[in-house]
Amino acid sequence: MRGFSLSRVWAILVKEVLQIGRDRLTLAMIIGVPLLQLTLFGFAINFNPKSLPTAASVSDPGVFSRSIVAAMRNSSYFDLVAETRSPAEARKLLQDGKVLFVVEIPTNFTRDIVRGAQPDLLMEVDATDPASSGYAIQAFNALAMTALRDDLVGPLAARTQGPPPFNPVLHLLYNPESNTQYSIVPGLLAIILTMTLVLMTCMALTRERERGTYENLLAMPATPLEIMVGKIAPYVVVGLAQSTIVLVLAKYVFGVPVIGSLTLLCAALTLFIIANLAVGYTFSTIAQSQLQAMQMTVFFLLPAILLSGFAFPFAGMPGWAQTIGEILPATHFLRIARGILLKGNDFANILGELWPLALFTGVAGTIALLRFRRTLD
Repeated sequence: MRGFSLSRVWAILVKEVLQIGRDRLTLAMIIGVPLLQLTLFGFAINFNPKSLPTAASVSDPGVFSRSIVAAMRNSSYFDLVAETRSPAEARKLLQDGKVLFVVEIPTNFTRDIVRGAQPDLLMEVDATDPASSGYAIQAFNALAMTALRDDLVGPLAARTQGPPPFNPVLHLLYNPESNTQYSIVPGLLAIILTMTLVLMTCMALTRERERGTYENLLAMPATPLEIMVGKIAPYVVVGLAQSTIVLVLAKYVFGVPVIGSLTLLCAALTLFIIANLAVGYTFSTIAQSQLQAMQMTVFFLLPAILLSGFAFPFAGMPGWAQTIGEILPATHFLRIARGILLKGNDFANILGELWPLALFTGVAGTIALLRFRRTLD
C-alpha cells in the first residue's frame, strides 16, 4: 500500500483549481452569490419602510385639513400619490393595491374643531402585509397631532394643552388582527412554486445531455416549440397539485380566509406556473450540467425571495430594487394571491399584475426557443 504523498495531493489540488477556473458559470456563481446577498441585504432590505403610497380623501377643504395634508407631504413615511374628495375613490385605490393608506378627513372637520368638538380623523390601512405599516401608523399619530399646533391660535390656543382636537380612528382592512400568517402563507405559495418548478425544469435538457439521450431527442421530428411544450406540460400539473396542497393547508390549518374566486386564482396560478417553467427551461438551454442548472436556480431564487415583498416590505425598498422586483413573476403573483384571498379582488383588480406575468412568460419562452441548440456541441 502506498504511503500518503503530498505531491499527489498537490497535483489533484492544481487540477481542481484549473477545472474551477475553466468553468466560467461556477466561477461566476462563487463570486456572484456573495455579492448579490451583500447588495440585497445591505442596500435593498429595510425594516422601517418609508415613502409609502398614500391617498387623502378630503371632504372638508379647510385650514386644518390643509395643514394635515401638508404635514403628510413633508413626512418621510408617506408619499401622497392621490388627493380626492371621494372616500369611495380613495378606497378603490386601496382595494387595487395602488396605495397602502387612506386618510379620510370628514365633512365639517374644521367647524367641529372650532366649536370645541372632537371630530374623527380616519386612517384606513391595507394590512395584508402588517410589517410594512407599523412604523408609518405610529408616525401618523404623532404627525397629525403636531400638524395643527400652529393653527390653534387665539381662542383655540387652549386646545393645544389638552387632549388632541380630533379623535384618530384606525381601520386595519383585509387583516384586522394583523395576523402574519395571512400574509406569509399566500407568499409561500409563490416561493414554493418558484423554487420547485424552476429547479425541476432547469434539469430538463441538462439531464438529457448527461445521460446521453440528447442526440435521440434531436433526432425526433419535433420543432423546438414542440419539445419545450412537451417538456414543461407535465410540470404544469405538478405545480397545480402543489398549489392545491398549499391552499388546503392554508385554509384548514392556518385559517387563511378565502374571500375571492378560486377559479380566478387558479387561472392566475396557471400563468405563474408557466412563467416559472419557462425560466427553468431557459436555464436548461444555457447550462452544460445539472450542477450549473442548480446554481442558476439559486441565483434566480434569491431575488425572488428578497425582492418580491415576501420576506421584506416591498414599498420600503429603494427604487432600483423595486424595479428589479417588478420584473420577477413572484412579485406580481404574490400581490394577486393576497388580493384574491384576503381582499376578494376580481379580474379588474388584478389585471395590472396579470399582464406583466404574461409578458414575462412570453419573453422567457422566446429566449428559450432562441437558445435551443439543434447540435450536440
